[in-house]
Amino acid sequence: MTYNVNDFDSLDVVNSDRNHVWHHLTQHKPFETADPMVIVKGDGMRVWDTKGNEYLDAVSGAVWTVNVGYGRTEIADAVRDQLVNMNYFAQSAGNVPAAQFAKKLIDKMPGMSRVYYSNSGSEANEKAFKIVRQIAHKKYGGKKTKILYRERDYHGTTIATLSATGQIERRDQYGPFVPDFVEVPHCCEYRAQDGSDKENYGVWAADQIEKVILAEGPETVGALCLEPITAGGGVIEPPAGYWPRVQEICKKYDVLLHIDEVVCGLGRTGKWFGYQHYGVQPDIVTMAKGVASGYAAISCTVTTEEVFAAFKEDVDPRMGYFRDISTFGGCTAGPAAALVNMQIIEDEKLLENVTMQGEYLRGRLNQLMEKHPLIGDVRGKGLFAGFELVKDRDTKEPVDETVAAAVAAHCMANGVIIGRTNRSFKTNNNTICLAPALIATQDDIDQIVNALDGAVAEVSRKL
Repeated sequence: MTYNVNDFDSLDVVNSDRNHVWHHLTQHKPFETADPMVIVKGDGMRVWDTKGNEYLDAVSGAVWTVNVGYGRTEIADAVRDQLVNMNYFAQSAGNVPAAQFAKKLIDKMPGMSRVYYSNSGSEANEKAFKIVRQIAHKKYGGKKTKILYRERDYHGTTIATLSATGQIERRDQYGPFVPDFVEVPHCCEYRAQDGSDKENYGVWAADQIEKVILAEGPETVGALCLEPITAGGGVIEPPAGYWPRVQEICKKYDVLLHIDEVVCGLGRTGKWFGYQHYGVQPDIVTMAKGVASGYAAISCTVTTEEVFAAFKEDVDPRMGYFRDISTFGGCTAGPAAALVNMQIIEDEKLLENVTMQGEYLRGRLNQLMEKHPLIGDVRGKGLFAGFELVKDRDTKEPVDETVAAAVAAHCMANGVIIGRTNRSFKTNNNTICLAPALIATQDDIDQIVNALDGAVAEVSRKL
C-alpha cells in the first residue's frame, strides 16, 4: 500500500493524535475537552490545520527551523532521489552528500575545517562537550574539564546540555546535573546587573567571564559555550565590545571557544552564521535547525583543524581517537537536503533579503514600542527579533508570563503564529520572539506586526 499524503480523515487524525501522540512542551490536560492542533499543509510562509485554518508562521516551524519556507519541492526531490540511491550507512564510512555538503559548509566558515554529523542541536552540543572532555584527558592530564555557559542561554534538552543551560525553569525537576558545568553572567544590556559599567557594558559583561575563570582556576576550564545571540532566553544581542573581549579572554587562558549556532546558523541574522558579525574565530561551532530547513534531520559539530588534529595523535592509537557515534549521522537525507537548502539561500539571495527585511521589521517594532507602553525594549538582528513586555518602563518590571501568552493567543486567533519565552525563568518569561522564514516579504512583515499591534492593544486594555 502506497502512503498518500492527502489521504486522511481529519477527525480520525485528530482523535489518533489526542489518544496516542505525546507532544513536545505541551500540557495535555486541555486535550480532554479541546482538539489538539494538527498541521496538515505548508506553503511558503503559511500553514493550514485540519480545520482549514490558515496561519502566517512567524517562527519558522515554531522552533526557528524552516528557514527557506514550506513546500520546497527541489529539496524534497533531492532527498527522495538520494534515499532511493543510497539511504544509509554508518558514518564510520563516507557518503556522497555528506562529503559534498561538508566542503560547501566549510567554504562558508573561514578558519574551520572539519564537520561531524549527528541529528539534532542537543546532540551536536553533546559531541562538542565530549570533544572538550577528551582533549582535557589527552592533553591536560584530565584537568581542563570544566565547561562554562552563560546565564539565559539554551543549549539543548539532554541532561548534559541542560547542565549547560542558563534557564532555571527548563532545568527544574531534571537534576541532579552533570558536574563541571559552570555559569557565567548574562550580557543583556536592558537588564544590566547591579554595579555594572553602563558606559562599557559589553566589555564589563565579558570581564565577568574572566572572573569566573580565575575563581574556578584557569587550569580547570576547557571551554566556553555561548550562543552568538541568546535565542530562547530573550533574543539578546551582546553589546559592543563583548565578543572581541570574549575572544581575548579565551586565548589568554587557553579556553576553547564553542559557539552554538543552532538557532542563528544558516542565514537567520543576515550572515551565514551569527558569530560572523563580530569578527571572532571559534574553535567549535554547532548547528542544526536551519541547516536543512526541517526537510531532514541533521546537525553538525564543526571544528578547526587544530581541534581535529588532537584526535589523530598515535600515542594511544587504541583509545586516542574520538570514540563517538551518532546512528542517524549516517543518514544521507540530511546532507542531501542541506546542499539544496544552501543553494536556495545563495540563488535567491536570501542573506540580502534577511538584512533588508530585518531592518524593516525592527523599524516596525520600534514604531510599536512608541505606540504601546507595554513594550519596554526591542532587540535582535536580521529576521530574528524580540521585544520585552513590561508593567512599567521606568522600573522595567516584567509582566507575568500569562500576559505574553495572551499576546501570542490573540495573534494565533488572528492567523499569525508568534513565539515567546515559555517557562524558562522565574520572572522573565516576558519576551515575544519572531523568526520568520528568510523568504519573508514586506507584506509578510506588515501582517505579523499588524497582528502584534492588535494583540498588544487588546491585552493592554484588559490589564
